[in-house]
Amino acid sequence: MKKLAMYVFIDALGWEIYKHFGFLEELAPESRKLKTTFGFSSAADPSILTGRYPDEHTHWSSFIYDPQNSPFKGMQYLAKLPPKIFDRWRVRHNLSKLIKHLHSFTGYFELYSVPFKHLPYFDYLEKRDYFVPGGILATDTIFDWCVQHDISYYCSNWRHSEDQILLENKKVISEGKAQFIYVYLPKLDGVMHNFGPFSDQSEAKLKDLEQKILGLFSFARRIYDDVSLYVISDHGMAPVTGSYDLMKDIETLGLEYGKDYIAFYDSTMARFWWHNDAAKTAILDHLSTLDCGYVVPNEELKLLRVQFPHNKFGDTYFLMNEGLLINPSYMGLEVIPGMHGYHPDASHSYSVMLSNRQIPQDILSITDIRKTMEKELVR
Repeated sequence: MKKLAMYVFIDALGWEIYKHFGFLEELAPESRKLKTTFGFSSAADPSILTGRYPDEHTHWSSFIYDPQNSPFKGMQYLAKLPPKIFDRWRVRHNLSKLIKHLHSFTGYFELYSVPFKHLPYFDYLEKRDYFVPGGILATDTIFDWCVQHDISYYCSNWRHSEDQILLENKKVISEGKAQFIYVYLPKLDGVMHNFGPFSDQSEAKLKDLEQKILGLFSFARRIYDDVSLYVISDHGMAPVTGSYDLMKDIETLGLEYGKDYIAFYDSTMARFWWHNDAAKTAILDHLSTLDCGYVVPNEELKLLRVQFPHNKFGDTYFLMNEGLLINPSYMGLEVIPGMHGYHPDASHSYSVMLSNRQIPQDILSITDIRKTMEKELVR
């Protein structure tokens, strides 16, 4: 009997979104609310593929403090160029492609809105593609496992458009050789960022994805005797309700960036590195007065599995309350309607697993997804 395990990854399909709109209920009636990891996709995606937490697979935030090994040395001089031109997304995107080519990065890379003058303080973590075997993660991925167990598989090329990805997976299915396919569909994330998770545009995108998945599954059933379907995600998406200019706050304290402290302002989190006790005290005292977020204690970082034996990700983390953005941030200069990267326990952070198979009771986190993959493939 020819069997296929089809895993369809939909970026940012959260539990609250699934409950609000519904999705593939007839084809995949089994559903499970999954807890995500603390951080962004740079932490969650490796957790899905490895079945482990960031403190094990070693990937967390994409930009890390490491001026010695920074690939951005000299880029501070670009800060003298007109910001109205060089802070535009298209210009930044094209510059990102150039840097990626010059340094032979194979992983996902974007400069976003990181100030040119501060870039030389940072290195970039995702230099290599971890969706291929032998990647840079400290632990193996499901694709490494497939190679080790001589299991024929296909993983989508995340660089391609969704339509191209679907055609490529259809071609692989038509050959009838793969036992496992990983269908990567990332565009819902962008729609929800730009229009909000509960918008008409998000609903239309979900309906579009539903039809495409139904079509791919129906095609697979013509080639294979048995097709198990799992729809999975890395995290959810929260409606944005407000923002706070944390950068302005810190800059008014009279401290010098680079001499007294270093900061990286993600969209929902600020990460700090301390160069002296006076700066640490001044900034922590100020952060303690804010009601838009809180400094995550070390004990909580350990429980969230993001405590590391080095400080490249930060010495201190200030996390925003769900729905609030740091704006402007190093990730963007405008307030957008949808965002993720909040506490894993926040209501809109949870992701989903949907399936036409019974989901075991012990599948509770995105780190448990890999267990279902291995179980499907060793039958």
